[in-house]
Amino acid sequence: QVQLVESGGGLVQAGGSLRLSCAASGSIFSINTMGWYRQAPGKQRELVAAITSGGSTNYADSVKGRFTIARDTAKNTVYLQMNSLKPEDTAVYYCNAEATRARAYWGQGTQVTVSS
Repeated sequence: QVQLVESGGGLVQAGGSLRLSCAASGSIFSINTMGWYRQAPGKQRELVAAITSGGSTNYADSVKGRFTIARDTAKNTVYLQMNSLKPEDTAVYYCNAEATRARAYWGQGTQVTVSS
């Protein structure tokens, strides 16, 4: 089992920045990819960014150039630095870990609200 605890959400004005953190514990040796998803009201959950154990990254087109995902393996933590935030970035952001044997784990979610 893997436990994920997110932090760092909040309210920010458009153009501002936030950094989300996700700390993993438990069977961390089994984790391959970690990422961030988000879900806005009335919309499906979507991938924002992901990073593999080898450091390869993947971003949604809507956040490229504004968001950066990073992974600190020593702290078992993944970060999402969000710059130039827009009102359309408003959503609940979820940390995700994909582990061996096709197992997936989710954090509890953290609210990000961007005011115009």
